[in-house]
Amino acid sequence: MSPSIISLLHGPDQPGIVAKVSGWIHDRGGNVLHADQHLDRQENVFFQRVEWDPASGHEAREDSEAFVDFAERELGMSVRIALSDDRPKVALMVSKADHCFHDLVLRVRAGEWNAEFAGVLSNHEDLAPVAESYALPFLHLPMSLESKPEVENRQLAWLHENGVELVILARYMQVLSGDFLERVGCPVINIHHSFLPSFAGAKPYHQAYKRGVKLIGATAHYVTEDLDEGPIIEQDVARVSHRHGPRDLIEKGRDLEKVVLSTAVRRHLQNRVLDYRNKTVVFD
Repeated sequence: MSPSIISLLHGPDQPGIVAKVSGWIHDRGGNVLHADQHLDRQENVFFQRVEWDPASGHEAREDSEAFVDFAERELGMSVRIALSDDRPKVALMVSKADHCFHDLVLRVRAGEWNAEFAGVLSNHEDLAPVAESYALPFLHLPMSLESKPEVENRQLAWLHENGVELVILARYMQVLSGDFLERVGCPVINIHHSFLPSFAGAKPYHQAYKRGVKLIGATAHYVTEDLDEGPIIEQDVARVSHRHGPRDLIEKGRDLEKVVLSTAVRRHLQNRVLDYRNKTVVFD
């Protein structure tokens, strides 16, 4: 059975885009499964996600190529295409914290997502036994200020050799350089607490406790050279009170981080995210 085709397109708004897209699919004998669109009236930019089954006897990849040509040439749209049976290779980058690491690996092992983990990169050895228990390759490269350029070169070589299509920073406590991001050749997703910029640095939950915050949160975003300021994919918050000590805040924060990061990764893998001008359109 041929896989369905998923298209994400965006470009200047114009009359009749929805009709033209659905008409093209219908004329080729396809069947639309899902369609959603959004118009940013401030920027006059149209966004659409459409998924369809190609006609019987049609090759999905051939129809995908034909659709890209149609959308670019006749609609003036930028297009990204995926197939429902794609299994992108994913790499995890970790330091010492393991809560997001376990959550992501177990979701893939449970078959929740179409993805394949290529392995784990870390600047510490702490999670090597955990990676081994999941039968995942583990590359340990200690990092210092002096060694960072060489370490990143080795990390990039490993990512490219393994054909990685998505990098997830699952509490990787190092800042990726602009050179790394320019050369990595695939999206990078990060998770962090949502106190920033209020409680930056070490022990943010202890800082939050001392300040008496009533909300804690987590943010997952695509990584850019501007630290923790890339396009946001998902966020969530939890209420706290004076009864919650630092350990309670850390526990609640970890739960939020797992859910927010996994939601962001799921939406990315399902091709539901369009990033544009440092923000995102996320189709449900």
